[in-house]
Amino acid sequence: MKLIEFKFERLIPAPAEALYDAWLNPKTPGTPWSRADKIIMNPQVDGLFWYVAVVGYPHSHYGRFTWMDRPKQIQLTWMSPNTLGQESAVVVTFEKKGDDTLMTLVHSGLPDTEGGREHEDGWNYFLNLFAEQFADTCDRDN
Repeated sequence: MKLIEFKFERLIPAPAEALYDAWLNPKTPGTPWSRADKIIMNPQVDGLFWYVAVVGYPHSHYGRFTWMDRPKQIQLTWMSPNTLGQESAVVVTFEKKGDDTLMTLVHSGLPDTEGGREHEDGWNYFLNLFAEQFADTCDRDN
C-alpha cells in the first residue's frame, strides 16, 4: 500500500516551552486530545495515549510517545480507523524564531486512502485552533 506524509507549519507568538507544555495538555483547545470524551494519556517516553471522541461519529485514536525532548520535540505513534489500524508517526517540533516559535508537525506513514488523506484537514483544523489560543493571549496582553 502506498503511504503518504503531511507537513504543517505555524509561526506562533509564544515561547517554545509554553507551546510544548500546552500541546501535552488535554485541556488546551487545538490539541488532538482536547476533544476527547474519554482519555488516558501518559506523556512520557513509552507512555501510552488513548482517546475516544464523538465528533460526527464515534472514533478512537491511540499510540505511544516514542521521543520527548522538552521544549524541542515530541514524537509519537498514531493509530486510528483512518490509519487502518497501522502505526503512523507524528513528529512535532518547536523552533525559536525571534520572539516566536515555529511549530512543525509531520505525520508520516499514512495510507494513501480517503481516510488517510482526511488527516490533512484534521491537523489543519487543530493547528489553527491551537495557534489561535496564543494569538488571543498576545492580543489581550497588548
